[in-house]
Amino acid sequence: MKFITWNINGYRAVSGQNPKTKYGEKIQKNTLFDFIKQENPDIICLQEIKADLEQIKEELRTPPGYESYYNCATSKKGYSGVAVFSKKKPSKITNGIGIERFDVEGRVIEAKYESFTMFNIYFPKGYAENERLDYKLDFYDSVSEIFAKKIASGESIIVTGDFNTAHKEIDLARPKENINTSGFIPIERQKLDKFVEIGLIDSFREFEKENGHYTWWSQRGRARENNIGWRLDYFFVSADLKNKLTSVKILPGQDGSDHCPVVMQINF
Repeated sequence: MKFITWNINGYRAVSGQNPKTKYGEKIQKNTLFDFIKQENPDIICLQEIKADLEQIKEELRTPPGYESYYNCATSKKGYSGVAVFSKKKPSKITNGIGIERFDVEGRVIEAKYESFTMFNIYFPKGYAENERLDYKLDFYDSVSEIFAKKIASGESIIVTGDFNTAHKEIDLARPKENINTSGFIPIERQKLDKFVEIGLIDSFREFEKENGHYTWWSQRGRARENNIGWRLDYFFVSADLKNKLTSVKILPGQDGSDHCPVVMQINF
């Protein structure tokens, strides 16, 4: 099976619903559907859709050949939100984790399949010395507890999305300069250590041990052009899936967002 995760930073923009202006010319292109047709994943997980379902044109809600599932923020319009497009219909879809202060932001879709359970998550951003950092850390603790229970019960799980944290120094271009920046604060990184402790594996690092591989770049200062980035987007899998992994790749050349897609293949 081929899985893709991508923080698209606005569904209406990447799907061509809202035209972009380039060199004074309006361009209306469905980058998202073109990408899905090209890559042909079994499942694609999107984060930061920034739209309610009724704000998306009906013909743009579901790519051909897929079932679509959305979890949109109810706390405010045009904020957060996740979506899953799947060729095969899951046996069960659950939006959220059952905790209202997190669920109003539309951050989680849990999809249950015959061989595994998948979580598509847009983890909160934190800001150093700000209440949103506590919110982010509490969110990590809450989902970690859920993952631990599922793994303990023998379920195979896949956790994917924008984690909004670079785990190790190797996962960002300038670790020393960012040690006090949210997204790389030690207490945030410890939450990813906890994922590993409960039995989750960072699938990308099973194939690539070197630095220079990032999934997000600031839109300032030609950061992407110079590859001054962060790896914030992951596929973590339960340890029982380790030997089933066949490849995990980052696609930095894909345009449409300040994040790029990550592709994972597993033989079930």
